[in-house]
Amino acid sequence: MVQWTSAVGTAQLARLLTSQQDRPAGPGTRRPPAYRALADGIRLLVLEGRVPVAARLPAERELALALSVSRTTVAAAYEALRAEGFMESRRGAGSWTAVPAGNPLPARGLEPLPPEALGSVIDLGTAALPAPEPWLTRAVQGALEELPPYAHTHGDYPAGLPALRAMIAERYTARGIPTMPEQIMVTTGAMGAIDAICHLFAGRGERIAVESPSYANILQLMREAGARLVPVAMAEGLAGWDLDRWRQVLREAAPRIAYVVADFHNPTGALADDDQRRQLVEAARSAGTVLVADETMTELWLDPDVEMPRQVCGFDPAGSTVITVGSASKAFWAGLRIGWVRAAPDVIRSLVAARAYADLGTPVLEQLAINWLLSTGGWEQAVAMRREQARDNRDALVAAVRRELPDWEFTVPRGGLTLWVRTGGLSGSRIAEAGERVGVRVPSGPRFGVDGAFEGYVRLPFTVGGAVADEAAVRLAAAARIVVSGGSAGAESPRTFVA
Repeated sequence: MVQWTSAVGTAQLARLLTSQQDRPAGPGTRRPPAYRALADGIRLLVLEGRVPVAARLPAERELALALSVSRTTVAAAYEALRAEGFMESRRGAGSWTAVPAGNPLPARGLEPLPPEALGSVIDLGTAALPAPEPWLTRAVQGALEELPPYAHTHGDYPAGLPALRAMIAERYTARGIPTMPEQIMVTTGAMGAIDAICHLFAGRGERIAVESPSYANILQLMREAGARLVPVAMAEGLAGWDLDRWRQVLREAAPRIAYVVADFHNPTGALADDDQRRQLVEAARSAGTVLVADETMTELWLDPDVEMPRQVCGFDPAGSTVITVGSASKAFWAGLRIGWVRAAPDVIRSLVAARAYADLGTPVLEQLAINWLLSTGGWEQAVAMRREQARDNRDALVAAVRRELPDWEFTVPRGGLTLWVRTGGLSGSRIAEAGERVGVRVPSGPRFGVDGAFEGYVRLPFTVGGAVADEAAVRLAAAARIVVSGGSAGAESPRTFVA
């Protein structure tokens, strides 16, 4: 059985390897043998996620010609990669990328921090902000006033409260996407929406194409559902999707589902433009792939001059290709577990029918709270408050990291809640481990990749600002020093910090 799920072209791999030569070497660095430099280059591309795991590599002769090196050099590099666990081969099937056995994905960094640790640990693990008051209190009070009629019913609304479904549909229509309430299902957060979609469309063993990197909790949800994840590398910086790679994966791997975050991608912050959205929808339609567009960050543009592209479903007027997922968790508050799915009516009916064997429905009081916000104008005011807070936090965190860790590289996103940071050649997993010892919690890059990619990254969310952001950067710098020295925390013990 063939073990690779995608392929990297000869010209593409040569271009990626050549781009690495532009990175400056450290002082006193000795030039390795040619085969060793090639092996290290391919290994780094895999660890950074720029070449997916389980991607078929070019034949030795083809790559040698593209790089203007001898075939012996390529053969020796491939043999070194096989010996280190970064390549597997089979006669007649070729060679493909891998990661060494015994390197499990880091498990820590994204779970909520225990309340008792808040006084001594700065939490950069969860990309979620505190509730925007007084709007949470007002929404709950408004929900309580609307509750009595619903209290006289059984309380189970598998598709969601009719009033909230109608309100969400109206908001899509107002944005130029005609939508009926029958096209909306309210879910228990975006995670509940993705879980329902995966169970309906992608049974165990089905392939799901995902951005690389992608949202860690969704990746884990799909793994536990038994899906075979096919990573598609993002373009450099904030350029969004690499459409050539997407077309190749959709054509060759034929995934049942493709999951994307078009609006302020988590974790990179990239914003896909109109042309990218149009092309990806067309490619998914041609491949017969269901495109799941996660819009949980869509209202979190942080710079006032950002022009938001048309929603992904706007390029699928027939509604046969795109399923949209929305949520109140990022734009308002994660404590209100309200999400929704927008899809064709027959898809919604199937999702609702399957829900009888899952959670039956979403809590009524929380739905009423979101409906109150949407119907009174409170939502717009609360989200405006959220944008201002996230923008201030972003600017403070960016300044602090640049000051304390000048070797770390990142591009500042214009929206969303996350900063995707290359850690100057250090292991993101080791920084995460050292960070917990010095009082800062941060998820490492491999959490956002498939099978161990992105070891040289960490994700920093815009959840702290001011003096707390300054202190977080100081502690991250202390963690980096521990990693560089290979020593223990010692004098780098955490300071108690009261925000």
